[in-house]
Amino acid sequence: MKAPIFVHGGLPYEKLRPDPILRSLLLSLPIRKVIFTNADEVHALKVLNKLGLEDCFEGIICFETLNPIDKSNATTNNGSHEIFDIIGHFSQPKADSVLPKTPILCKPSQVAIERALDLANIINPHTTLFFEDSVRNVQAGKRVGLDTVLVGKSQKVVGADYALESIHNIKEILPQLWEVEKVAEVTYSGVAVKTSVIA
Repeated sequence: MKAPIFVHGGLPYEKLRPDPILRSLLLSLPIRKVIFTNADEVHALKVLNKLGLEDCFEGIICFETLNPIDKSNATTNNGSHEIFDIIGHFSQPKADSVLPKTPILCKPSQVAIERALDLANIINPHTTLFFEDSVRNVQAGKRVGLDTVLVGKSQKVVGADYALESIHNIKEILPQLWEVEKVAEVTYSGVAVKTSVIA
């Protein structure tokens, strides 16, 4: 029997340290900053606290934000409240059986990104800079119309407008974000750094 897997609870939070450089950059950035993560709120808050960034963002759009728990509305494709037997589905396949549509929203789903923009009250995605460390998520963001930044890579990929080897290089690569006059000229109303920093 395999041991259970805990996605967030078993992470080595004790290895995280405050990041005063990132904190200073975020606090000096004169635009809205919102976190959009597939993680749950507890994990997001714990990481922000460990990094010393808990007061650097306007808000957090997380798993629970996109997927509110309302068991009274949870139904399968046929309208019943039965739990789908995915193991049985694959071990005893039937020609006419189909997987139910998932009610879960998360990146890289374009629907999830559009919903996050809506929740952050961003009308025009072209005014938002989307920071991501996942190529798939960057590409999905680009399809939605976001300006995109791939973090953790020095080379741009298809779908990335910018690439930052380290988030600490943001001011070197995107100095215009600190130029208040230029930011004011463009109606930014977005999610994190350039109106959108996404973790």
